Amino acid sequence: MMQNVRRNNKGITLLVLVITIVILLIIVGISMKYGMDAITYTTFQNTKTNMLLIEAKAKEYVENANYKLGIRPQEATEEMRAAAKEELKGTLLTNLEVLGTRVQDIGISEEDVLKGNVYKLTTEDLEKMSIRGVESNDEKGWYIILYNIDNITAKIYYTYGVKVGKEIKYALDDIRDVNVND
Repeated sequence: MMQNVRRNNKGITLLVLVITIVILLIIVGISMKYGMDAITYTTFQNTKTNMLLIEAKAKEYVENANYKLGIRPQEATEEMRAAAKEELKGTLLTNLEVLGTRVQDIGISEEDVLKGNVYKLTTEDLEKMSIRGVESNDEKGWYIILYNIDNITAKIYYTYGVKVGKEIKYALDDIRDVNVND
């Protein structure tokens, strides 16, 4: 009789072990999903915050540039326009490719590039704009500004983009009112 009890204990122990492992796997699966969601949310919010900071500074520069055009920007001379462009921060893009990505793929028109309205920001440019701790380079992705001096606007783009649902969005205007948890 004693021998029979031991076999039952071994069976129960094995069953308990299997149930414990299954429960642990379920807990790990749930934890990983929530962990990945947290990483996605944090990455989205960091990129959006960086773009909002860049936009705030870029608007300051575009307003200063517009001021240099005088009270009738449409009648500004080439010298006035050149002085106005000196106010803008970043490296003027004369090429349609940034980091191997065509600017049209992120929503910038070829016309804007040819007009000289598109600027790439380096990490050093961001630091000069008093935005520290934000990287803009080949490895982390580039922040791009589409300045419009006449209309006093600055649109911000990020070449790596951020995932919203199943889509990748590159422009701040496309993610401004988006909550990645929705």
